[in-house]
Amino acid sequence: MAKGLRPSQENSPLETGIRENGQGLDLNRDGIKMEAPETRAMIQQIITAWDPQMTVDLHTTNGTWHGYSLTWAPGYLYAGQRETYDYTNATILPYITQKVKEKNDLMFGPFGDFSLREGWPVKNFYTYNHHPRYIINQIGLRNRMSILSETFAHERFYQRIHTCYVFVNEILAYCNQHAVEIMQINKAAENAAIQQVLNNAGTIKKGVRYKMVPTAQPINHFRTYDYIKYSKADGSTAFLKTGKIAHYDSVNYYASFKDTVQAVLPRGYIIPAAFASIAEHLKMQGATVTQLDKKQMYSGESFSIEKFTKATRKFEGHFMASAEGNFVAKDFVAEKGDFLVDLAQPLANLIFYTLEPQSDDGLLNWNFFDTYLEANGVNTKPVDFPIMKYFSIKTTSKKKK
Repeated sequence: MAKGLRPSQENSPLETGIRENGQGLDLNRDGIKMEAPETRAMIQQIITAWDPQMTVDLHTTNGTWHGYSLTWAPGYLYAGQRETYDYTNATILPYITQKVKEKNDLMFGPFGDFSLREGWPVKNFYTYNHHPRYIINQIGLRNRMSILSETFAHERFYQRIHTCYVFVNEILAYCNQHAVEIMQINKAAENAAIQQVLNNAGTIKKGVRYKMVPTAQPINHFRTYDYIKYSKADGSTAFLKTGKIAHYDSVNYYASFKDTVQAVLPRGYIIPAAFASIAEHLKMQGATVTQLDKKQMYSGESFSIEKFTKATRKFEGHFMASAEGNFVAKDFVAEKGDFLVDLAQPLANLIFYTLEPQSDDGLLNWNFFDTYLEANGVNTKPVDFPIMKYFSIKTTSKKKK
């Protein structure tokens, strides 16, 4: 708890919660690296143990003056199966938005921010990003439904509490009434993830890096506080917020994501025994990982890292890394004691995003392989990423005597 964090929010408590835990980590950026005990407990003791069919993450916005009492977003899961996203975005959220308008006279809408630097009237509205470090997005990669809730920062505290209560109450009511349907959709997404591996491993590519793009349809009747333009003494243009609510059409909604880098979906991965910590990390996420009891030859590919880059500023205690290079097809031998991750399992999409070396939110990004790569001279020469992808098992026929 800390004082003075939200002085502009009327009637807020004198002390409010802070984003960081005792380690100084933002728990809503910890979904992949899982460094916080709170994150590990949530994933292992709630998400994995209870397997909730719907997860809701409750927030208050950072301060954009749109005109909604609450804004929402589904979990973004563009590397995953679309079934859960489509149902949440196209069915649940529009239904609840209409319901609270009729019952409570509250105006809800899609989550985002706009920038006055782009001028006025508002032209673009931007959601947050797609990374599975955000728990809501990760839930989507787990083939379950999820919703982000953001109450309006500038309403009085009791209003925000009421708005959040109404939203959660309607979500619970909807999930209760449509429980069978929700579970069937989630199960279908899970089965689709497994079948995609069984039927298409080694033949299709999936995105591992994404950029934000507008949705096919813009937002019409976008509700926002209005601004007026004026010229400052130095001749520059500025905008002054009025107390008037305005509605604008054809506002581009940046809430879709287009892949910029793709990787082949493998049947699975081989993790060398020396990287047992990686195998244990996947197990903490709920993945099934087995250890080989004998040598085995596989056909697959390795990734040759030709450029390894690290950020100059820390983010969540890390100098975020990225790798550029090329995949090389090869047959290879996995040794006894190495770890096998068969992707024909429910968490296939999450594992794929976590282990791919070019992923924009994988373990390589979070420095899990820095020590190995730097010790092998990655800054001066190409180095193979230690995790191998396999497409099939190689069998050798015995020679006839």
